[in-house]
Amino acid sequence: MKLTTEAKQAIFEKNSLQKVATDTGSAEAQIALFTHRISHLTEHLKVNKKDFSTRLGLLKLVGKRRRMLDYLQHREINRYRAIIKELGIRK
Repeated sequence: MKLTTEAKQAIFEKNSLQKVATDTGSAEAQIALFTHRISHLTEHLKVNKKDFSTRLGLLKLVGKRRRMLDYLQHREINRYRAIIKELGIRK
């Protein structure tokens, strides 16, 4: 999966703190990008059940997102609740 630059910028604009495409480092922007990649890999694994290298990559990505969400939860609970609600992630 190759995510185009325009698609990444759209994700960053929609989910960043300053609502600009150049805000790529905020926790919300990174969590949104991880979520997009996780959903794509999940769809891939539904078709290719024996692709274990992709499964390993998916598990690592889920762990990264979980750690980022834990960081945000401990730092600013309101931002955490907003991103959970916006992306539809369940705890």
